Amino acid sequence: MNIYLLFILAVLLVGYLLGFTVSLLSLRALDPVLPGEFDGIYDGREYARSQEYTRVTTRFSMLQSTLMLPLTIFFILLGGFNILDGWARSFGFSSIFTGLVFTGLLLLLSGLVQLPFTLYSTFVIENRFGLNRTTIKTFVLDILKTLLLTVLLGGPVLALILWFFEWGGSLAWLYCWFLVITLTVIMQFVAPVIILPLFNRFVPLEDGPLRQAITNYAGRQNFPLQGIYTMDGSKRSNKLNAFFTGFGRYRRIVFFDTLLDKMNVDELVAILAHEMGHFKKKHILKMMVATILQTGLMFALLSLFIRNSGLFAAFGMEHLSIYAGLVFFGFLYSPISTVLSIVGNRFSRQYEYEADGYAVATTGLGPELIMGLKKLCRANMSNLTPHPLQVLLQYSHPPVLQRIEAIKTIKTGT
Repeated sequence: MNIYLLFILAVLLVGYLLGFTVSLLSLRALDPVLPGEFDGIYDGREYARSQEYTRVTTRFSMLQSTLMLPLTIFFILLGGFNILDGWARSFGFSSIFTGLVFTGLLLLLSGLVQLPFTLYSTFVIENRFGLNRTTIKTFVLDILKTLLLTVLLGGPVLALILWFFEWGGSLAWLYCWFLVITLTVIMQFVAPVIILPLFNRFVPLEDGPLRQAITNYAGRQNFPLQGIYTMDGSKRSNKLNAFFTGFGRYRRIVFFDTLLDKMNVDELVAILAHEMGHFKKKHILKMMVATILQTGLMFALLSLFIRNSGLFAAFGMEHLSIYAGLVFFGFLYSPISTVLSIVGNRFSRQYEYEADGYAVATTGLGPELIMGLKKLCRANMSNLTPHPLQVLLQYSHPPVLQRIEAIKTIKTGT
């Protein structure tokens, strides 16, 4: 049997078993006793409902992965990729345009398979727990906008990558890497002003105590803010969030409108200070550099397998092509991606502690930051007692109880 096929099937099976095991451990780690730290935040009924949300979403994820595994394996073994390639080639386009058609068909098929799961998650599970605010109209428009962006932005980028690998020789992977680096930097400036407003409405935060408090704090920290905005997060969900986006004069802080409804000024300033801490500690830059290096590694390895006849035979392909090689390499790269994700999440969790430390040290609002985290957990129905293996493999943020304990040890400054 083809060695590449055996490896890919093993990767799929091990990945499924690992995810299934983590889910089971996560369910068993649920503790019906409310942690004392959250006394007064939840009542017994609310906490039980929050845990039920974790159970339902986890079991649904387990069901989805259980159904997707055989579908993926059968698609591979029955020559599904070769059938799609035959359709793409039937149009008689050049190799690059054929690659775009092949990739488009594959993405369309994948989207159609995932659609029932997304619909059920959004309109059944999230509705059941009072979290969903998405209408059918918004759901459909989101899909159409995403498709449009994929065609207008993803299409040209994929075409360039295919062109580089066809004509770039041994340095093709390096050209592709530089292309992605350039696009990554450009998107930091373009996304906040062009792409994000396609999906949500951003309104400058109105004058008042909150804006004044944020401006005063940013001034004390010599941190120029180019814009403070609210976003209509309630358009899709009742969950709470806040984030920084962009660089330079395109840098913005964004509060979900749902967040403003649930927290007071000091709690919001503490959360802002946490996000600012990521900038001050250069976490965003470090993570961007790590992503860029990972992308370089991926393209370098891709160049070794993109024309490998054994890999194509594993998928039952009649023709070798650059575009199919890109897809097939993704299966080979999956274990490396998983390992790098674990390492990346480890650093990300550490950065969260550091950003908390910066926020408390510069604002003196430790109790307010803790209360803000508690309100986030309550509103978002977060799991307060995740299993350590789940944290290791999947969490980019530390469990909230550990964050709270760490915050309590931080000394305040100016």
